[in-house]
Amino acid sequence: MQFTDLIAPALACSARDRHKGGVVLKGLTVLQTTEASEFDAVVYQPVVCLVLQGAKETTIGDQFVTLRAGDALIVSHDLPVQSRIVSASADKPYLALIVFLELGVLRSLYEQISTISVEIMPVRSLSAGPAGSPVIETIGRYLSLMNSAVEAEVLGPSILREIHFRLLMSPIGGMLRSLLSIDSHASRIATAIMHIKRDFRQNLSVPHLALLAGMSQSSFHGHFRQVTGTTPLQYQKDLRMIAARDLLRSGRHSVASASFEVGYESPTHFSRDYRRKFGTAPSREGTPVPEPA
Repeated sequence: MQFTDLIAPALACSARDRHKGGVVLKGLTVLQTTEASEFDAVVYQPVVCLVLQGAKETTIGDQFVTLRAGDALIVSHDLPVQSRIVSASADKPYLALIVFLELGVLRSLYEQISTISVEIMPVRSLSAGPAGSPVIETIGRYLSLMNSAVEAEVLGPSILREIHFRLLMSPIGGMLRSLLSIDSHASRIATAIMHIKRDFRQNLSVPHLALLAGMSQSSFHGHFRQVTGTTPLQYQKDLRMIAARDLLRSGRHSVASASFEVGYESPTHFSRDYRRKFGTAPSREGTPVPEPA
């Protein structure tokens, strides 16, 4: 099976989703857009993204990947990234299949694959490359279940598990393999990331994060950057900026209230960081809300 064989069923699945019809496949999303976009800041969850048409760029810190048709991107950790669609049109929309990954499913495969040697690319939290036939074929079989609710219920869980297995065994699955052991550096950093995401509004203590990860501060900084491409403080700041932008665009928050809501003590400091992150003043986002007198 070639990735091009998935274009027609993916378009059909997307059409069903827009009209709220058909079988819902757990953990599968079809992304379709007819226009290129500017860089936008979003938080990626652990996923695999299989691009079927068009092209996309994604970056975090010093990591930058370009995805073209037939490529797959594995995101192993929750990451605040910048991404943009660089190739899309009405005649040939950007089209991608996104499957959300579950750490529990990955670790359930540990005993079976822990001793298998696999040739992998350099281990990064954003790993991209040609999808490969095993990954494409398995995702294709999962997508085909959209035609039968019974088959989706009976066969879906086992095919999802196989997708996790195929990704673990693929050349771009190195970071996923690192997550199999709960004591690996990747798993320890995942614990720290979970803590930062939960408490991103609070003041961040890097020594405490290092303690949670069971590492020295210098080792923690090094492994955090290796996994995320950025520092713990910048990771937290990116989460704050993305959350604040969503608040401002909702039209229910002033600049000051949004800054306080995401953990800033100074609206001036917040505005400076916001402009540096997004290239525009926070007051220009959404519908302006009067500042309290």
